[in-house]
Amino acid sequence: MKIILYGATGTVGQGVLRRCLMDPDVEQVLAVGRASTGRQHPKLCERVRADLMDYSGLDAELTGYDACCYCLGVSSAGLDEARYTRITYDLALAAATTLVRLNPGMRFLFVSGAGARSGAQGGAMWQRVKGRTENALLRLPFRAVHVFRPGAIQPMHGIRARTASYRLLYPLLWLPLTLLRLAAPALVTTTDALARAMLRVAQHGAEKPILEGRDIHALSQGG
Repeated sequence: MKIILYGATGTVGQGVLRRCLMDPDVEQVLAVGRASTGRQHPKLCERVRADLMDYSGLDAELTGYDACCYCLGVSSAGLDEARYTRITYDLALAAATTLVRLNPGMRFLFVSGAGARSGAQGGAMWQRVKGRTENALLRLPFRAVHVFRPGAIQPMHGIRARTASYRLLYPLLWLPLTLLRLAAPALVTTTDALARAMLRVAQHGAEKPILEGRDIHALSQGG
């Protein structure tokens, strides 16, 4: 299969890219983003684009894919709702509306977060924006749309967060996260487990559109 990957330089995206390149059933990965992954691999193609709202002239390059893993996202810390909406909602919908026109038979996988509000009412700002984004994506006529709502995510295999504060926190939280993950895998996952779950859904689909922590854990185990 052929996969488009957004956010390949982020914490989650790095894990998904690693798994895609390892999987013999994945023929090609197209990483779309504002920065290069810095990786070289026979399966990997890249399209670095400054404006991820504009896909003019790219129809041929974006056609013929079986799935999209949309892992692009930022923390809401320090952002007002308008800025966070542009990064979370506007960029995702710009990508998805382009891809559904070119690849209606595609599965579109979106990384949201535990606590996102499907009703898009109440809660914290990020919960409302994520919820609105989920709802808009689920209405698009792809073959299927699946929303992943992981809780805490523990980086594995040398993956480093791009956010400086996260790079400082993760080493300090390594032991508590590990213990919590072992005790409650629905609350804490790893970049590798989330990537395994996403790749499984990209290849085989899932029974429901919204996948919470317990679903992610089961899918990562092959269940």
